[in-house]
Amino acid sequence: MRNVHVFLSIMILALSVSVAHASQRLDEQTIEKATFSGKRSAAHGTSPLLVKVEVLLDRAHFSPGEIDGNLGENVKKALTAYADAHDLPADPPLTNETVSSLSADTQPILTQYVLTDSDLKGPFTEHIPAKMEEMKGMKRVDYRNPKEAIAEKFHVSEKLLGMLNPGTSFNQVGQQIVVPNVLVDESKGPVTKIDIDKDRQTVKAYGPSGELVAFYPATVGSKEKPSPLGTFKIISINRNPTYRYDPKYKFKGIKTNKPFVIGPGPNNPVGLVWIGLSADGYGIHGTADPSRVSKSESHGCVRLTNWDALALASMVKKGMPVQFADSSVKTSSEAN
Repeated sequence: MRNVHVFLSIMILALSVSVAHASQRLDEQTIEKATFSGKRSAAHGTSPLLVKVEVLLDRAHFSPGEIDGNLGENVKKALTAYADAHDLPADPPLTNETVSSLSADTQPILTQYVLTDSDLKGPFTEHIPAKMEEMKGMKRVDYRNPKEAIAEKFHVSEKLLGMLNPGTSFNQVGQQIVVPNVLVDESKGPVTKIDIDKDRQTVKAYGPSGELVAFYPATVGSKEKPSPLGTFKIISINRNPTYRYDPKYKFKGIKTNKPFVIGPGPNNPVGLVWIGLSADGYGIHGTADPSRVSKSESHGCVRLTNWDALALASMVKKGMPVQFADSSVKTSSEAN
């Protein structure tokens, strides 16, 4: 029995060392040098190559949503859109050709960032109710803490931010941390048209010559509150918006018959920007939970990460057409 205990102890120690070694490899040098190696590159778990690919996609304006180092649905969408736009193989989504094309961008994948007083002083909103109705009357709905704010600033999940900075508390002015190098020039305009695919849950922005300027994964409506079909126009662009609930919306789970207001902030129901559309009550907006984009339902509107919504807002103007289509519905010509 003693030998069994010794054996188990050795195995547990070896596993601990292996896990620690794996986490140590998620550093600047490993991510920078990561290369495509077939199926192993798409293995489950956080991958240095996927961190690299997501950062490069973000900088190329083919957003993977939240950068998390995993081959999830949003990064697959971005890889497919990038491959289609560059006449590259798109099946499977992660290919040597796509990685090589993205790698033409030779800027560092990660960068050093020093925490400032403004990063840490807030204001923060530590307690945010889960239900919208319970948020009514809140003056502001800010980030919960500095780590959440820093993660959004650099388009990264809080989990991956922690993995890149093991043991970091994110609460000291002057502290140096490692972050995705995504704070690059966001200008890719002008955009002249936006296409929203309800089935694929995507947003595409096009330039004057019909070129694809930017791509974003999105949450587009729900079965209960589907987004409309057809072409509409942008009628407003409001940054840091206040959210106003109208009982006529009849959202599931909200029982009040009276309108209410929720103050502005990154964690309010429409995030940091509202792009209003000529379809009454519909718009494109940010979200309090970037990890749920394309993975949960909306109340009919189009939900992007806060940073993607802000990037799109910087490229559009009032009067611009926004087309909603459903790629799962065949046209009469396709049916024949």
